Amino acid sequence: MPSVCVVLDNSPTPLRTAVIADSDTRWKWGVLAARRMAPAASADGFLLRGRATPTPRQLAETGVGVEVAGEVTGPEFTERAREYDVVVLACVGRGVQALLHGLARLERRPVVVTGYVGVVYEKLPDGLLLRHGADVVLANSRHDAERFREVYAGIGADAASVVEAGLPFLGGKPYEPDATRPYTVVFAVQPSVPDSRPERAYLLRRAVGHARAHPEREVLVKLRSRPGEHTTHVEEAPYQRLAEKLPGGLPANCRLVYGHMGELLDRTDLLVTVSSTAALESLHRSIPTAVLTDLGIREPLGNHYFLGSGCYASWDQLDAGELPEPDPAWVARHGAADPAYTAVRARIAALTATERPPLTPWLTPRTAPGFLPPLLARYGFAPDGSALRADAVKESAARRAARTVVRRAARGAYRSGVQRVAPLIRRMGAL
Repeated sequence: MPSVCVVLDNSPTPLRTAVIADSDTRWKWGVLAARRMAPAASADGFLLRGRATPTPRQLAETGVGVEVAGEVTGPEFTERAREYDVVVLACVGRGVQALLHGLARLERRPVVVTGYVGVVYEKLPDGLLLRHGADVVLANSRHDAERFREVYAGIGADAASVVEAGLPFLGGKPYEPDATRPYTVVFAVQPSVPDSRPERAYLLRRAVGHARAHPEREVLVKLRSRPGEHTTHVEEAPYQRLAEKLPGGLPANCRLVYGHMGELLDRTDLLVTVSSTAALESLHRSIPTAVLTDLGIREPLGNHYFLGSGCYASWDQLDAGELPEPDPAWVARHGAADPAYTAVRARIAALTATERPPLTPWLTPRTAPGFLPPLLARYGFAPDGSALRADAVKESAARRAARTVVRRAARGAYRSGVQRVAPLIRRMGAL
């Protein structure tokens, strides 16, 4: 494995950093967070083996330009973590908790950083407790930092790890209208919001209807993944499949697109979404941004996060030419202002300069005996954080290759079941 040095600001010696991620969006967040912490350097990147392991196409589309150093299990990564000074855990909360218990067994451990990929609108206590124990829990806004500390204080847990930073992928040129190209509306879709086929079909019809009502505009439906690929969630009703069933198909000025969100925002005049983090990227650039209310303002949709933002609008209002006016104070407080990693760099420098205390997650076999052991086992760890025997056995090259083939086939079967079989069974059950 190549050696990659990372020099943190004001640090007299090079520090080695690794990022481990379990999906394409977390890969992007983790790598860019590492770069914010060390602007002049890169890091080794690992993928945590699981059902959401991204494809090469998905990784390329993140635009972060980091090669994968390996696809590993949790115990395999904790063994490799001995080589690093700083590790960024860019995983779902349960994965973070499992890795924290594995890393806690190391005699010489790295500084551990984790956080959230984007808008935090659900399962706040659950997610925060799963991340407790890391040296640094990144908060994407002042609003989030205050909420995080309040949750930790409520259970008597140390909140010193919470550091306000900001979304690491915010950036790009500020918005300026461009009369030399068509006015471009981008509908940023999400894999599981909304999750029902009728609601997703409705949103697509409205986007297509907007294109037909405004033939002078270009309407782009920004997709996260291709059918069968997995992001954080598997899409049961991919927009690609829904588009195939539209009467008359898509009009000439409406297209389904993939690609890097930052590059797409370079030519966006109006960003439309239900609750995607893309809204914060758009607001950061001062691009007109609409958070849809067509399906209501509901916690399962996540659009309640934008209360007070001034961004709410329906497709009817957008069709009529109305544009929301964002509230500057809300934008600054909720993470769409410039991200600042100065405090993060200072905390990491302080931690790497001294002998680090043991990792002490709040969740332990004593505080959560009915919850934690099964969670750890799912990621290959015993209740004490050691590797389960199945993960500790070294495999031959042939057996590893065979396991890789079987694993890929299992992922394909799982995704097919979620997207095709499960919806069919539900429809039959409703007859």
